[in-house]
Amino acid sequence: MGTPQIELIDASLSYFTPKQETEAIRDVRLTVRAGEFVGIVGPSGCGKSTLLSLISGMLKPTQGKVLIDGREVLGTSPQVGYMLQHDHLFEWRDVLSNVTVGAEIRRMDRNRARRSAMELLERYGLGGFAAHSPSQLSGGMRQRVALIRTLVAEPDILLLDEPFSALDFQTRLTLADEVHRIIREQGKTAVLVTHDIQEAIAMADRVMVMSRRPSTISKVYEIRLGDEAGEDPTPWRKRESPRFQAYFNDIWRELEAHVAKTG
Repeated sequence: MGTPQIELIDASLSYFTPKQETEAIRDVRLTVRAGEFVGIVGPSGCGKSTLLSLISGMLKPTQGKVLIDGREVLGTSPQVGYMLQHDHLFEWRDVLSNVTVGAEIRRMDRNRARRSAMELLERYGLGGFAAHSPSQLSGGMRQRVALIRTLVAEPDILLLDEPFSALDFQTRLTLADEVHRIIREQGKTAVLVTHDIQEAIAMADRVMVMSRRPSTISKVYEIRLGDEAGEDPTPWRKRESPRFQAYFNDIWRELEAHVAKTG
């Protein structure tokens, strides 16, 4: 199957203060294949976002290694894009200039970045809003702009940290379909951190459950909710599958076991 695009090898991370050491993550082993969509769930405070920070290179493991395409991660890389819970759009810049911010920071060719930005805005239904300010957009539109901003910087890997949690439920469902489609069409590898088990099952090819701290990957679930014709259904259609609830129940029980241990 070739070299995994993302690989964590016995990765551990501890935080140090003058008074104590806090072990956040212990001996995490994780692989993500190119083009795969992986969801990560776990008890609150278990270190899911910390795991993304290790993959992105913003944090360095205390022990073990993080590899991308077989090379050890030694710092942040343009190969990795990050989409956060809040869109962090600049209100004093219009949508188009917001979308090109990442490309500017990475000193990409400005004309190429603007062309790419306009193509993506047009393709995903936001071309008519290029000159609008972010305050004129709905919450779902703002998050689509944030995703396009990440894509314009041309990363191979997208890290999604609770990207829908600030939105209402209906918008979350709609945006999950849209983001899933965009990531598939763009051929990106994606790692999604979420508290929402259903969201993880609906969007991901595999769901990984993290234990309580010091956290590790306690179980991995292969999500097989494809159509009989072999097509990749939308997250919404996955939710309609008779097997969807069975996956939810299994993952919920695994999470409950870790929560019970903290009590």
